Amino acid sequence: MKLSPFAPKSPPHLPAIDGVRLAACESGIKYKNRTDLLLMLFDPGTSVAGVFTHSKTAGAPVEWCRTQLPGGQARALVVNSGNSNAFTGARGRDTVKATAEAAAKAAGCEPNAVFIASTGVIGQPFDASVITRQLPALSKSAHGDGWADAASAIMTTDTHPKLATRTASIDGIAITLNGIAKGSGMIAPDMATLLCFVATDAPIDAAVLQHLLQPAADQSFNAITVDGDTSTSDTLLVFATHAAAKRGVAPIRDASDPRLAGFRKALDALTLDLALQVVKDGEGLTKFVTLHITGAETATAARRIGMSIANSPLVKTAIAGDDPNWGRLVMAVGKAGEMADPDKMAIRFGDIQVAENGSAVASYTEAAGAAYFKRSEITLTVDVGVGNARATVYTCDLTADYVSINADYRS
Repeated sequence: MKLSPFAPKSPPHLPAIDGVRLAACESGIKYKNRTDLLLMLFDPGTSVAGVFTHSKTAGAPVEWCRTQLPGGQARALVVNSGNSNAFTGARGRDTVKATAEAAAKAAGCEPNAVFIASTGVIGQPFDASVITRQLPALSKSAHGDGWADAASAIMTTDTHPKLATRTASIDGIAITLNGIAKGSGMIAPDMATLLCFVATDAPIDAAVLQHLLQPAADQSFNAITVDGDTSTSDTLLVFATHAAAKRGVAPIRDASDPRLAGFRKALDALTLDLALQVVKDGEGLTKFVTLHITGAETATAARRIGMSIANSPLVKTAIAGDDPNWGRLVMAVGKAGEMADPDKMAIRFGDIQVAENGSAVASYTEAAGAAYFKRSEITLTVDVGVGNARATVYTCDLTADYVSINADYRS
């Protein structure tokens, strides 16, 4: 598989976070000679928040996490790649339960403090022993500097690991946020991304974390699409170890606490960074696209119009072929089902005004549009002419390599 043209020359180094230990190994669930199993361990007192797929065929790990999340506490996270444990019925649920019990024993906690995520092939049950037999050794080898291995262990068709780190200040004391994500195809998140895990040493209660997480997901993971397909496994979890309390940070138990301002900004930036890394590793991509929708009736309408354009195969293949066929943008606006005024619509490619008041501008040339579309990063702006609301959506082109990757996925 070809490396994404946007892959970093080297992944960033993520610092250790007090209260978090990680370890990864090769379990052989699907891949050979690849790490595919991750264990993250958290100190007692760690709070957790999460958002998950709205898919009606969500996997057994998602069901498990939804059940445990109201408890607000976490001691372990187990993640496997290669098999999503979705559409696996009672056997899939038994595998999750056995995994949670084994991880709880390794972490010294109750199973309801264990969170589980899986990604990979749908509809193929597997024996929990593939995972459970590895957990004792992983728990013994886990250490604070294992972020790079963790990011690699959760990949499927990704061409590179995705990591990001940010810092914030609370009470004048530095707070760290680290995150890893995976995703390359089956990306049109509905509440979260394929898989993303964030940890911080901030002393923030679970309810407050949850309050911060949903807006962060909406402006990042819920604003991206590669191919329009929502995964059965979408999971975004944030873990706060409260370790910074030992350095003098007073716990935050109220979502209106003004001390959250810097942390909120850092969380938003971290999740957006990881979400854009997912799009820039879209299966078979050659171009990254930022799509601005303006002049919409509501923010929700703007988002729907943006996704209609971003998920259009005709738009995406035109971008892949350097074809500035702006009529396809008009088509995709129309099929979104939201208000738009054809006589007031305007379109821009970057700084190039293509159309306004419902028709092409006299100064626009096809040659200029084609030259712009040869860029690796493209910005498209569409004003639909009915209001003041706006939204931004991120996507990529659709190439023959995407077809090849998915035609051969299980081969």
